[in-house]
Amino acid sequence: MGIGISIFLIAVGAILKFAVDVTTDGVNLNTVGVILMIVGAIGLLASLIFWSSLSPYGRRDEVVVRDREVL
Repeated sequence: MGIGISIFLIAVGAILKFAVDVTTDGVNLNTVGVILMIVGAIGLLASLIFWSSLSPYGRRDEVVVRDREVL
């Protein structure tokens, strides 16, 4: 799941939780909204952790080996 899809799930969940005021039989839209926000947040955290480990701008461990000439 990418960052864009995670943000989309969070936004749809927030809309269902806070903006929709409809009662339905069998499905609680507030609960569906909360579940979508939780899944989106978990996906966002997982994406950020995964991409930070592969980022070329992150921490680099470089080993410099120099030959020392014997005089």
